[in-house]
Amino acid sequence: MTNSRTAWVKSATMLATTLLLASCAALPQVGPNKDQIYSGSTLEQGNAHIVAVDSRIAKVTDTTPALGFSSGFRNVDVLGPDTIRPGDILSLTIWENVDDGLLVGEGLNATQLTGVQVDGDGFIFVPYAGRIEAAGNTPEAIRRIITEKLQEQTPEPQVEVRRDSGDGATVTITGSVGAQGVYPIERPTRTLSSMIAASGGVLIDPQTAIVTILRSNQRSAIWYEDIFEIPDYDIALRDGDRINIKEDEREFTVLGAIGAQSVIRFQSPDLTAIEALAQAGGLRTNAADPTGIFILRKEDQAVAQAVLGQATTGEQNMVYVLNLTEPNGLFTARDFKMRDGDLVYVTEAPFTQWDKAISAIFGSLATAGSISSL
Repeated sequence: MTNSRTAWVKSATMLATTLLLASCAALPQVGPNKDQIYSGSTLEQGNAHIVAVDSRIAKVTDTTPALGFSSGFRNVDVLGPDTIRPGDILSLTIWENVDDGLLVGEGLNATQLTGVQVDGDGFIFVPYAGRIEAAGNTPEAIRRIITEKLQEQTPEPQVEVRRDSGDGATVTITGSVGAQGVYPIERPTRTLSSMIAASGGVLIDPQTAIVTILRSNQRSAIWYEDIFEIPDYDIALRDGDRINIKEDEREFTVLGAIGAQSVIRFQSPDLTAIEALAQAGGLRTNAADPTGIFILRKEDQAVAQAVLGQATTGEQNMVYVLNLTEPNGLFTARDFKMRDGDLVYVTEAPFTQWDKAISAIFGSLATAGSISSL
């Protein structure tokens, strides 16, 4: 019995040694380890630049363009509810202080011009006054213009201008709002914030809502919350504005020893690396290597040259490395901004593979022991 047990121990020892030596290569991994990633560096004949993130790298890689309205959108006055627009139908009544005037027939003191339509260019034609720009003006402003034109030819003319038909200025609202549709620009809804409120407000997270406005051949976009934080962005609306509200569609992918391995939407305009890790559920306490957090992306030539401090040609494969155990590691991760399409990969800690190896060895020994006892 003693000899048999001794033989079993020797066999088990040899088996354990063999398993221990082969375990690193044979055991499953969540993905490449740090050494395998570094082997893909340009310094090792690979095609990726591996860069440790510090405050300088965080600053030069922060190139995401900010959203904001251009001056063409911001520097316009509030539109009045009675502003005339192309297609409106006007009626004009003109009084002249003479018996036989320019427009008034003999024995009459006034003449009416009905059905005067504002053409596509925004003008109307009035006899003896010529082409008058109507669109963008109020009836009162048009009245003054016509009066000035006629008083050069007839004494003390009196003019009345009325809008007979036409919907007035309107905007179109689409996207994630309470009620999509065409809305008139009225006294309570002359600005962007009030018009969005009139449509039922946004139906998505305000932090990730983007407001885009198309005006003629201009296009501009802002973050929804900036309307309230930057007063200049609560712009005056114009007839024909098209307003669209949608959720930020930027995404990043997370893999490795992290809470959730998936594709995740940005939850803030300026998402940082530390926030991205938190969105993904954080590092796995018993598996992740806090010194091996990699962010993979393609950088354009200008940014790559700034990061590397040397000339490059075209886009470059960049692998940014975060080490949360460094004295300023957490601050660096907080300052490093994520970009649309980034891949975050967290490597396993070295002890994780050893733990797997030990578990495999004891499992094999238990199996061997069961067989020898038969």
